[in-house]
Amino acid sequence: MLRLNVDCLVLIFDELQDKESLYSCLLVNREWCRLVVPILWKNYSWCNVDEFNFFNTILSWLSTSSKKILLDNDIKLPSSTLLKPPLFNYISFCRFPETEIINRMIEMVLGKQNDDNKRNILEQEIYKLFISQCKNVKEFVWRTSQPLSLFPGASKCFSQLYRLTIDLDYINSNSLNEMAKICKDLNILSINNCSQDFPGLISLIDAQRNLNFVTICNNSKNINNNKKNCEELSKALTRKGNTINYLHLDSVNTIIPPSFLTSLINLTWILVYNDEQYEDLEKIKEFQKYLAISEYPDLRSLNITGLLCFKELSMLIEKTKGNISRIYIYTINIANRTATNTGMLIKSIAKNCPKIKFLRTYLEPEDFIHVKSLLLNCRNLEDISFDNINFIINENDDDVGDELLNILTKFSPKSLTHITISGSWKYSIDSFERFFASYRKKSLLHFYIEYHYDKYYITEYHRMVIRKYVDEGVIKYQDHI
Repeated sequence: MLRLNVDCLVLIFDELQDKESLYSCLLVNREWCRLVVPILWKNYSWCNVDEFNFFNTILSWLSTSSKKILLDNDIKLPSSTLLKPPLFNYISFCRFPETEIINRMIEMVLGKQNDDNKRNILEQEIYKLFISQCKNVKEFVWRTSQPLSLFPGASKCFSQLYRLTIDLDYINSNSLNEMAKICKDLNILSINNCSQDFPGLISLIDAQRNLNFVTICNNSKNINNNKKNCEELSKALTRKGNTINYLHLDSVNTIIPPSFLTSLINLTWILVYNDEQYEDLEKIKEFQKYLAISEYPDLRSLNITGLLCFKELSMLIEKTKGNISRIYIYTINIANRTATNTGMLIKSIAKNCPKIKFLRTYLEPEDFIHVKSLLLNCRNLEDISFDNINFIINENDDDVGDELLNILTKFSPKSLTHITISGSWKYSIDSFERFFASYRKKSLLHFYIEYHYDKYYITEYHRMVIRKYVDEGVIKYQDHI
C-alpha cells in the first residue's frame, strides 16, 4: 500500500504546473522532498534561477580529479562553492544544459579573464561532469568543439537520444563517428553549417534505425564561396528515404546535391527556405528539376519561402493522394520577383487537395476564375491568402479585384474564416459591401489586406466599410482601421 501511495504522489506531483506549488510540497516532509526534488530540477533547472547559487551547486559535484585539474591550471572555483556534494545528486535530475548555460557558468568562474586555455579546460571538466551524471538524455544541441562522445559516461548519457542538433562549425568527424556508435534511435536530426562531407556525419545518419525528421541549415554566404559538394551526405539521405517523413531545407543554395529528394517517398511535410540574397540560379534550376520529378503521395504540408516555382509545385501536387492540408508560398523581395504559372498551381490544388485548410499563394487577375473551382472543391478551407507579384495596374483600369471578391462572396465555404487579399488590386466600394454582407450569416474571424508601398489602392472609403462591419461584429479582427 505504501508503494501505491508513493506512485500516486509522483503522478500528482508530475501534474502540478507551477514551481511555487511544487516548492510548497517539497517542505511537507522528507518523503515528499525526495519525490519532488527530481521533478523540480527536471522542469525548472534552467528557468528563472539565482544563477550564482545554482551554478555553485552544480560545480560542487565536480569530481576530485576535475578539481585538481582546475587547481593545477590556476582555475579557482568561487569560495562559496560547497566543499562537499549536496544531499541530492541534482545534476542527474536536470535537463542537459545548452551551450549558453555552460558559457555563463564559465564566465562566472573566470570573470574577465581572457584565457582560451583556461576556458577550454573548464569547459571540458563541466561537460565531463554532466555527461557522467546525466543518463538517457532525449534532446541535445551539440555546439562545442569538446569531444563529448569520447568522455566517460557518454554511452549511458546519449544512447537514448531522440533529437540531436549539430553545428559542424564546431564538431569534428571523429566525434561524430563515435556518436554514431552510441546513438542509433534518433528521430530528429538538425544539421547546421555543413560545408563539406564529414565521414562521421555519414556514419551517424547510416546508424539510425528510424530517422524521421531532417533539418539542414547553412550559411548561404559561406556556401557560395565553397566549391566542394556534399555528395556523400546526399547519398546518405537517399538511403534513409523510406523513413524520412519531414524535411526542412534552410537554403536551396546548398552544396548538397538535391537528387536525394526523389528518394523521400514517404515524405509528409516539407519546408524549403531560399535565401534570396545569395541566389545561385544554376542550383535553383537543379533543385526545381528534382522537385518536379519527385513523388510524395502522402504529402500533407508544403511550405516554400523565397522560391517561385509554381509549375514544379503543380506537378508535385498532382502526384499526391489528396491529403494536403497546408500550402504556404511566400517571397520576401517581392519587388524584384516575377511569377508564371500561378493559375496552374491553383487548378492543381483545386483538383488534388480536397482536404486543404490553409493556403497562401500568389495570383494574377487572369487566375481569379480558377478560385471558383478552388472554393467549390476544397470545402474545408479555413484560411486563404492571395497576394500579387508582378501585375502592373493602369491607373485608369476598372476595379480588377471585384472579380475575386465576387467569387469569394458567392462560393466561400462556411469554414473559411480567415481571408487575406492584396492591396495592389483595385476594389469598388460596392464589391466590398457585398463581400462583407455575405459574412453576416457566417463568421469572418480575421480579414487582412497585404500592403505594397508602391501600389496600394485601399482608400479611406474602403476603411469606412471595414469599420462598419467591425462595429456590427461581422469582422472579428482586422488591421486596417
